[in-house]
Amino acid sequence: MSRVLVLLPFLIGVIAAQNPTFRSETNVVLVPTLVEDQNRKPVYDLHAKDFVIEDDGVPQSVQLDDKAESEPVSLVVAIQCGRRADYEFSRIKGLGAMLDPIMSSGVTQVAIVEFDSHVELKRDFTTNSDEIARELKSLQRGDNAAAILDAVYFSEKLLDKQPVGYKRVLLLISETRDHGSVWARKLNEAATLTGSSNTSMYALSFSPSRSNLLDTLRGNNTDEMHEGPDLLAPHPVQSSSGGELMMGVQALRKNSPKTIAVMTGGEYRSFATRDGFENDMLEFTNHLRSRYLLSFGPQDPHPGLHSIRVSLKTPVRGTVLARSSYWALGREQ
Repeated sequence: MSRVLVLLPFLIGVIAAQNPTFRSETNVVLVPTLVEDQNRKPVYDLHAKDFVIEDDGVPQSVQLDDKAESEPVSLVVAIQCGRRADYEFSRIKGLGAMLDPIMSSGVTQVAIVEFDSHVELKRDFTTNSDEIARELKSLQRGDNAAAILDAVYFSEKLLDKQPVGYKRVLLLISETRDHGSVWARKLNEAATLTGSSNTSMYALSFSPSRSNLLDTLRGNNTDEMHEGPDLLAPHPVQSSSGGELMMGVQALRKNSPKTIAVMTGGEYRSFATRDGFENDMLEFTNHLRSRYLLSFGPQDPHPGLHSIRVSLKTPVRGTVLARSSYWALGREQ
């Protein structure tokens, strides 16, 4: 049987250099896919026959899970509390009310993870929206670090333990640059977990100095005034429609959330105001159950990196968001 592992594409160079050994017993590649029109609204009512998936340029037989929309969801919300993240707490503390609509059905369970130089599970999975809201309102300022990659690794481990049949989702709220992760020794494990869990990732990034300055100028942040912005802090880069980032560790270092989200077919947004954050969260909740769960079974794929291209047989004016690669190991010797 072919052993297929879906990997974070930006890890390929590092993983190849470290010569790790992966083990996976599945021969199906899952490709969660979001189709948006030119107004960034999800396109519904598509079928397997409407999609084309190419594996290294070779068209594949596409399968579509029609029950994916009604599947229960395990959602990890990973929130940065270190460095300047406390500038954003007045916005993030209202997150509970924004999650309430997707938790009201009783089939979405949410866990809260917070991180600075350390990563901590603050609230394990629950369907009780009141408990989630209380946890979010008690956010505390952390130390001067933001271990983003460690938080992704930790969250992936949590999601990997969830029951079969649950859709796994990670919502990451952080700055754009990693500060303090012990990621070098965890890359292989994080890649393995990500490949096996098939997590959909959404990243909302902020530049606290920028948002603090904008709110001060507008007179909107009298409850969160600070001495002044750090003009040396990196500003977030707006995402581009359907574009791919260059693979490599340099892209990961420049903007970790964007690299992870875009290269795995997820979504990335940046915000600088309360309205911006609320609009991004509304889009997240709307898109949570709007992805098509496509899959294909490559026959005896060659070992190594494979590129994936997902498109529509009848193109629409808009974008198709899906992971762009997977890693295959071939047959046992």
